[in-house]
Amino acid sequence: MQHVGKLICSNMGARMDSEPKSWRILADVLYDLGTGLEVLSPLCPHLFLEMAGLGNFAKGMAVVAARATRLPIYSSFAKEGNLSDLFAKGEAISTLFNVAGIGTGILLASTICQSMQGKLVAGPLLSAIHVYCVTEEMRAAPVNTLNPQRTAMIVADFLKGGKISSPADLRYREDLLFPGRLVPDAGSVKVGRPLHKVLKPSELHELKKMFPGEKFILCHRSNWTDMLLGHNATAEDALRGWLVAAYAASMEKSDDEPSAYVLQKAYEKMNSVFSSFLSELQANGWHTDQFLDGGDEDLNT
Repeated sequence: MQHVGKLICSNMGARMDSEPKSWRILADVLYDLGTGLEVLSPLCPHLFLEMAGLGNFAKGMAVVAARATRLPIYSSFAKEGNLSDLFAKGEAISTLFNVAGIGTGILLASTICQSMQGKLVAGPLLSAIHVYCVTEEMRAAPVNTLNPQRTAMIVADFLKGGKISSPADLRYREDLLFPGRLVPDAGSVKVGRPLHKVLKPSELHELKKMFPGEKFILCHRSNWTDMLLGHNATAEDALRGWLVAAYAASMEKSDDEPSAYVLQKAYEKMNSVFSSFLSELQANGWHTDQFLDGGDEDLNT
């Protein structure tokens, strides 16, 4: 059980690193649900302990998730080692608004929310405002680490216009509700799926020979392309694989050639542009030392 618990926590932590914005919004929704259960618990005296306990548990889990997503978001604003300064300012603002919220809550409790009917009206309204504000806050925050969604958008923009989008360019285009959506212009790549669901052991060796020395392999399907990364693969390796998949998808629209031949041509095209592509990517503020795909699958296992 302890091993299973560690595995679950590790997997959830990796997903929070990959999609900190979505998890932060989910944490606030969960916190509001927990608060709602606590408010409603007096209406169910026979289930008071169960509802109050479940509400408190939901709030506790929300606090853990919210704290776990702070570092990836704060890190994107850090420059020249001022992460501690950012944390201090962020926590100071959070404390200030918490105190203001307590004061507002006391005022509401002595006026509008004296009755249960008032609580049932004010609670959902305040919760909706809270979630909306957090969502807008997350949408406005530029995150400069590479995950599947941001990588797909970068590659798609590069193939269509030849330019590299910056973190600020992509922030309002990120899908916070369905971050795993496929991007056809970037090759409809799926990454992070378990190896046993993607390949048979006999196929792995053949695909590795197609991309010698690379830390990625691509497995083309009818509607998408699976990409598997080595355990020590960086964002540069993921970008190389993504570019190959995108070029291959583009070539397939105009060339009626076998899939293996198209992948080989796409691989050659990627090698010819990757150096300049990577330099411009880094110049735009993207971090390429780590790729956050939300999983820990290794193509070598």
